[in-house]
Amino acid sequence: MLHYKFFDHPSSKEIVTFIHGAGGSSAIWFKQLRSFKDKYNVLLIDLRGHGNSKKGFFNKIKSYNFKVVGDDVIEVLDSLKIKSTHFVGISLGTIIIRELAERFPERVKSMILGGAIMKMNVKGQVLMRFGNLFKSVLPYMVLYKFFAFIIMPKKNHKKSRDIFVNEAKKLEQKEFKKWFALVAEVNPLLRFFRLNEIKTPTLYIMGEQDYMFLPSIRKIVEKHASATLEVIPDCGHVVNIEQPSVFNQKVIQFLS
Repeated sequence: MLHYKFFDHPSSKEIVTFIHGAGGSSAIWFKQLRSFKDKYNVLLIDLRGHGNSKKGFFNKIKSYNFKVVGDDVIEVLDSLKIKSTHFVGISLGTIIIRELAERFPERVKSMILGGAIMKMNVKGQVLMRFGNLFKSVLPYMVLYKFFAFIIMPKKNHKKSRDIFVNEAKKLEQKEFKKWFALVAEVNPLLRFFRLNEIKTPTLYIMGEQDYMFLPSIRKIVEKHASATLEVIPDCGHVVNIEQPSVFNQKVIQFLS
């Protein structure tokens, strides 16, 4: 089972589960933990191959898909007897949450999707093809740093880049290849998500400078009545790290 940390609140019955992105770990939520555990029960999860979820069983698996990654999360919820929870995700973690809401709507009370990925623009698709072509040749950290800079290019994104690069260094080359292959084949799933609206209350919280993903989210929110969009000024892709106070305020307000 995945590694997790659960912070029990003495009176609240609401549970908030945090899902990190590819190359990260539950450690990226350090600027959220204090604010949220004061109000809610909090569950932090390390996805397979990330953080402390590194087991021999995962090493033997040749490839992943979003269903098995989502089933890992459900296994943790079942072990804790959590029937339903609010989910907060960042970057690739938003795809995992969205897939869970599709298969297990009764388990997802609401979705807060930060730096949400719902469509790869042309530049993103070209980069993914480039990375998929060279992932077996180049050291994985060279590719990861390159992609981190493309997605988060500005000076005020440096802290986010550094944190994610430092977390990614804890991955192994084989693990990186499996997650990269997973992301490279995500387009059909994202197309389905864009077309299929679900009733789960959803908050998209995006950085104004998230040029690769924000335009598609604006279009989705226009079409989906259950979705709300908050755009944080002077902020890039990793909104919870770049603007943690604003992020926490917007999310807690939404949950309330």
